[in-house]
Amino acid sequence: MANRAPTEQTPLITTVIVTPSRPRYSYGTIRRFCTIALSTTLIVVIILFLVPARYLPGNNTESEWSPRHQGPYSPWYSPYEDKGLSYKELTEVLLETPNPDKAREWQRYYTAGPHLAGKNLSQAEWTRDRWLDFGVESGIVDYDIYINYPLGHRLALLEKAGEANVVVAEEEGRGSVEERNSKGNRNRGYKIKYECSMEEDVLPEDPTSGLGNRVPTFHGYSASGNITARYVYVNFGTYKDFEELQQANVSLKGSIAIAKYGGIFRGLKVKRAQELGMVGVVLYTDPQEDGEITEENGYEKYPNGPARNPSSVQRGSSQFLSIAPGDPTTPGYPSKPGAPRQDPHHSIPAIPSVPISYKDALPILRALNGHGPKAEDFNGFWQGGGLRYKGIEYNIGPSPSNLVLNLVNEQEYVTTPLWNVIGIINGTLQDEVIVLGNHRDAWIAGGAGDPNSGSAAMNEVVRSFGAALSKGWKPLRTIVFASWDGEEYGLIGSTEWVEEYIPWLSKAAIAYLNVDVAVRGSKFSAAAAPLLNKAIYEVTSLVQSPNQTVPGQTVRDLWDGHIRTMGSGSDFTAFQDFAGIPSVDFGFGAGPGDAVYHYHSNYDSFAWMDKFTDPDWTYHIAMTKVWALCAAALVETPVITFNATDYAVGLDTYLQSVKNLTTSSPHESVRSLTSLTLLEDAISRLHDAATTFDARAAALAPKISEGVPWWRWWRKAQLYAEVKRVNEGYMYLERNFLYEKGLDGRSWFKHVVFAPGIWTGYSGATFPGLVECVGSGDREGVERWSRIIEGNINAATKSLE
Repeated sequence: MANRAPTEQTPLITTVIVTPSRPRYSYGTIRRFCTIALSTTLIVVIILFLVPARYLPGNNTESEWSPRHQGPYSPWYSPYEDKGLSYKELTEVLLETPNPDKAREWQRYYTAGPHLAGKNLSQAEWTRDRWLDFGVESGIVDYDIYINYPLGHRLALLEKAGEANVVVAEEEGRGSVEERNSKGNRNRGYKIKYECSMEEDVLPEDPTSGLGNRVPTFHGYSASGNITARYVYVNFGTYKDFEELQQANVSLKGSIAIAKYGGIFRGLKVKRAQELGMVGVVLYTDPQEDGEITEENGYEKYPNGPARNPSSVQRGSSQFLSIAPGDPTTPGYPSKPGAPRQDPHHSIPAIPSVPISYKDALPILRALNGHGPKAEDFNGFWQGGGLRYKGIEYNIGPSPSNLVLNLVNEQEYVTTPLWNVIGIINGTLQDEVIVLGNHRDAWIAGGAGDPNSGSAAMNEVVRSFGAALSKGWKPLRTIVFASWDGEEYGLIGSTEWVEEYIPWLSKAAIAYLNVDVAVRGSKFSAAAAPLLNKAIYEVTSLVQSPNQTVPGQTVRDLWDGHIRTMGSGSDFTAFQDFAGIPSVDFGFGAGPGDAVYHYHSNYDSFAWMDKFTDPDWTYHIAMTKVWALCAAALVETPVITFNATDYAVGLDTYLQSVKNLTTSSPHESVRSLTSLTLLEDAISRLHDAATTFDARAAALAPKISEGVPWWRWWRKAQLYAEVKRVNEGYMYLERNFLYEKGLDGRSWFKHVVFAPGIWTGYSGATFPGLVECVGSGDREGVERWSRIIEGNINAATKSLE
């Protein structure tokens, strides 16, 4: 039938019958199953690669000082495998590399000329260049700090003179300050009975003592002033000493204090004198501090013998160190250009102070003989003065009305740069960091003990790690080296750096290892947070002692093992007390029979070190090894070498001391307290949690050593996640003891367990907020601080559970 053309009735859609298509694949169901299975497998594999990488140590922490890279994760990857050198091989490098000749070379450089804070850029650049030579990436970080430098000074004992009997005895070469004051003394009717030299003797045997640009004797952060007044001997100038003088009705207001160095930080002597209305302070070092090694006992004075040279003068800072360290115009934040500046007098004095030698102190003290009570009329802390054989009776005074002191102190205050040198060795783990530090600045041209024995040791530590790098070693964790500037004035370089990098340090820092004075004698000592006790004992057992009595003895064998609590006075303060980073400060101090250490004197020199203290430089090398091995133990062990149980034991010991204070308190309101029971219970719970946590950590080490086959990648991820959790528990345990509002009256200090004693400075106070309230009889304050500390301890316990 013929086809017809479409019409209006033709349907728009018609059904067309076609032949069914032939399938392209004969196994469609199997194909779909395989497609789904392969896609699912790919997704699972991606997840198994990415999720373990999330849990592997070393995630996202970034800062200027953190490494910028991380090794790629793969099923066979392990951050804990040896990177170039095994831990044993690294230890061997760190024990074999340090060289006495090198330590002596570094010492000679650092002690060859003056290097006051803010005046040692060439040394900073030299230090940076040496570290670069050793293979360690290094740079300089600067801060603009408020600081003083000496312009002139004078201290003279003046006596009322008749109109026709005025005699002025001027020292040869006296400067303009003395000339002006001599004329003023004539006008006031005084004659000079004794003019203090205010200088140390130039010794031909000690070249740096005679440098033309040697640093004058002065106090950092001392106030300028010209004061003429009667004076009073105040023993060591401690809070208790001043309290006893008041009880004895000794007139203090309007007088000048003459005090012995020792016992407490010098700035706190000035602080208390200022609070009591005294107008100036004179500080000297009494041979009482030198023990057996004195001229009185037949020892020759330096440079011919080990006894103190009578003209030695201790310079130093008069900042109120227990109130706040660092730049006093930028408390709590870094002193960068443009930073807002505060009134500094919350932490520096408003009255002048000067340091003198005991040779200059003799005429001043002798003039007090027969005036006022004697030291022997007070308690035992006033006894033992070392100048009685020189005719000093240690009368208190005040001086008679016809005898006064004229104290002149001229200081220039400026805002000037200081320079920290920072070196870094990037580790595999980005978020776990160890910091090693020593300060470089000194009050004098020398500084062979303080700080440049530590500087020489640090150079050898950096050189040793550089040698390991040259052998292909890659550290597990990141190491930061710091050569601080401005420590002597008030821990300025380290404090400003911590204040600037506190966000990063709070997340990443495991520990800070400080060496200030590496060598000034033969006796090893350490102060540390309890978490570090284990590591210190282990590494001191690996280093041969320089003063063996039996062959093979280690530093640990000849050390009594006592680890002091942390106070202040060195660069660990900002790390421990402000940032909550576990810290240690260690070195070789004075032992029995050691030569007297001329602290902050021109005689703390290369010549003194080379002749009397470490002539073969083996103590420098021993300290280098202890320091380097301590760093290596913390850097390389997969589970951080901490012990939380030691912390709980320490807290219990500290609380027992507080309980003893409460039971012996003269305040009934404090003696009847029961709130400390809550702290005992909290510490007990922490102890249980810490013991369990340490056991858990110890069980991980052999599992890591055994390894996990690459095909069991999920088990590997679980293991690494567990290691990460344990390490974070150790890392942040110390942070749990920070209290954001800080201590009463000194809010910069955030740690509720450790702080410098408010009236000691150097020595540490434990549970400082609590102890200060107990001492003042403040029951409400004791209860408040008990609740605060209990909360911190409970937070620490929870972090370990």
